Amino acid sequence: MFLADSLVDWFPRGSQMPRVSPYRVLLSVDERRELDRRANQYTLPYYQVIRAKMILLAHEGLSNDKIADRLSTRREIVSLWRKRFFEERLPGLEDRPRPGRPRVFPPRGRRPRQGHRV
Repeated sequence: MFLADSLVDWFPRGSQMPRVSPYRVLLSVDERRELDRRANQYTLPYYQVIRAKMILLAHEGLSNDKIADRLSTRREIVSLWRKRFFEERLPGLEDRPRPGRPRVFPPRGRRPRQGHRV
């Protein structure tokens, strides 16, 4: 009898067995300090704060499902960033270049002399 066969008996039909990530996150003191700084900084972009929080919660031993619930995101997103951190450490949390033609115009904003009409 395989372990997976014996686990099926413990879980009712229709429910899923708990998922365990193969990417165990252990942080150095410097990594922990940097991630704490990012997670508590209000001036950083939201995605950087969330990624830092994901990794800190993974370091505490939480599953991807629990992290996703706490941060109101999807498990697949947590899994992606956990794996990238495991493989690349802090540089893995940065955005990668996107394919396609670069933007021609700057992001939306007000141009001078645009606004209230007199």
